[in-house]
Amino acid sequence: MEEIISYLGLHIDKIFILILSVFVGIEVIGKVPSVLHTPLMSGANAIHGVVIIGAIIVMLEADSNNIMALTLGFIAVILGTLNVVGGFVVTDRMLELFKKKPKK
Repeated sequence: MEEIISYLGLHIDKIFILILSVFVGIEVIGKVPSVLHTPLMSGANAIHGVVIIGAIIVMLEADSNNIMALTLGFIAVILGTLNVVGGFVVTDRMLELFKKKPKK
């Protein structure tokens, strides 16, 4: 328990910034009109491909005997890929709504 308290004491500035960024993020997202919310979020999901790169780097740097790091890295690659593909699918579907329909 003392380790946790000393860790929190050493990193209180980072914790404070994290809490403030949560409130700022809620305020920014709360001001987005509902029409733009889905394309904005799907585009943000597509940008999160950085997670895939980070997971691959973690897997490359992990020791071959460290099964936990390799497993978590593999799961992160899978989930990051699903997130990116889902972001592109949702964005594509939203853009289809704005295309003119052919007249019969």
